[in-house]
Parts: sequence; structure tokens; C-alpha cells
Amino acid sequence: MTIFLTLLGKILPLYFSIILGFLSTAILKCSKDTVAKILLFILAPLIVFNATINVKLIPSVLFMPIFFFLLSSILAFVLLIVFKKVWSDNTSNLLAFSTATGNTGNIGIPLAILFLEPRLVDVFIFTVLASILYQNSVGYYITAKGSFSAKDSLIKVLKLPVIYAFILGIIFNLLDIKMPTMFMDYSNYLKGAYAILGMMLVGMGMENIKTENSFDKKFISYALGIKFILWPALILIFIFIDKNFIHFLNDGFYMVMFLFSIVPLAGNTVTIATLLNVKPLKMSLAVFISTLVSLFYIPLMIFLYTN
Repeated sequence: MTIFLTLLGKILPLYFSIILGFLSTAILKCSKDTVAKILLFILAPLIVFNATINVKLIPSVLFMPIFFFLLSSILAFVLLIVFKKVWSDNTSNLLAFSTATGNTGNIGIPLAILFLEPRLVDVFIFTVLASILYQNSVGYYITAKGSFSAKDSLIKVLKLPVIYAFILGIIFNLLDIKMPTMFMDYSNYLKGAYAILGMMLVGMGMENIKTENSFDKKFISYALGIKFILWPALILIFIFIDKNFIHFLNDGFYMVMFLFSIVPLAGNTVTIATLLNVKPLKMSLAVFISTLVSLFYIPLMIFLYTN
């Protein structure tokens, strides 16, 4: 009960941000497209650059984002093939993209702070780069592919500044170039703004949700099943193989991977769905429901894993 109440206290502020986002659109008529662009083209690149420049680049740490980026990418393309047999429109693209990632930032990082030691918290935050890079490259491509040609989709990906922010951060890290101390507090403000605006966008996308016929039982069932059953199952299989045969990682890294696998659908999927106009209302509802379910699902899964 103590773990559940602590976790609930971490997650509840996110719901407040969702409500603020809904009210800002419904009452103030704020533009969700503008917020989506701020998140994707300004805040995400700055956060990626800051995290990449500060982490200690050792093999086990580098493995984590590479592993999750490849896992998300492979899973997305496999799911796209499967869902094309279920939906003939770009719903299949959106579902494949969204279920191959998770809310590793807004919910995952508080979880890491709660359950991991400081050294592993830094590893988790660096691993979150895998989600950001996937969502803004492969995931963006797959979603855009539902509405654009392969060439146009690739051009859109190459225009995303987060790709170049990551490359620049790696170069600065290897050259041991550090950010001035005066910018340390500012980087924390950026993370806060990214988390709040990201969850507000979920609420902004829920305006007129009833009139847009956004409650799709099949869509939501597939999304929740893949995110809450398939994801942890895949990670547990990898942990079993590494622990018994490969011995590359340790128990601390296993916990990082497991936490990474049990977060709900990512709020950033709403950002890309909004920018590309690929059923953002349907995506917002799925994200909101998965976040509600995670209130009970996450503490249960952590209890089962640790015991």
C-alpha cells in the first residue's frame, strides 16, 4: 500500500496537466498544433543534447538506448505488417508507432527516481533518449508513411532537429566539452516544461472527443495489450537470456530495463499524431486510458518483479 500511495503521488500531477490542456483548448481556444511544434522542434532537441553531453559513455550504458531503439524500431515494423491486415487506413501506422514506445519520460523518470539508486537513475534518463529518438525518427516515419510517400516521409524525418542535437551531443561528449555551470538549472527547467506541455497536449487533443467518434474498442484493446503484456514479456525474456547465458548486464540494469517496459503509452505520440493529422483524438484517448490503467498496473508489476 505504501508503494502504491507513493507512486500515486508521483503520477497525479500529470492528470492535473491533462485537465489544464483540455481547459486551455476548450475555454481559451489555444492551438494544440503550436504546442506540438514547440515540443518537437524546440524542447526535445535541447533535452536530448543536454542528456547526451553529460552521460558517461561506457559499453553497458551505451547498450541501453541502442537496445531499446532497435527493439522499438523492429517491433513497430512487425506490428505495422500485422495491423495492415486489420485496418486499411493510416490507423495501422498510428497503432504500430504508438505501441512500440512508451511514456518513459513523464512517468518513467519519476519511477526511476523512486526505485533506483542515483547512478542508475542517470542510466535510465540516458536510455530515455531511445524513446525520443525512435518517436522522432522511425516512429515519425511510420506515422507519416500512412499519409505521405516514402520519399516525403524520409524528408520529414531529416528535417527533425532532434537527430542533429543527438549527434552534436555525442561529438561534444567525446571531445569532453561541457555546458557552462550557469545553464545547469536551465536544463532542469526544460525538462519540467517538456513534461508539463507534453501531458497538456494529451488533454488538448481530447476536445470534441465524443463528437469525433474517438472511442475505438479494437484500437484501445490492441494498444493496451501490446503495451502492458507484450512489452514486459519481451524484456523478461531478454533478462532471462542475459542473466543465464550472456552475463553482459547486472541486476541494476535489469531493473532499469523492466521499468522501461511497464510505462503506459507515450504522450509524445499525440504530438506526432497532431502534427501529421493522423487521428490525434483517438490517440489522446488511448494514451489517457493507458495512463489511468498504469496507476494500478505499475505498482503490481514492480511488486511481482521484486518478489
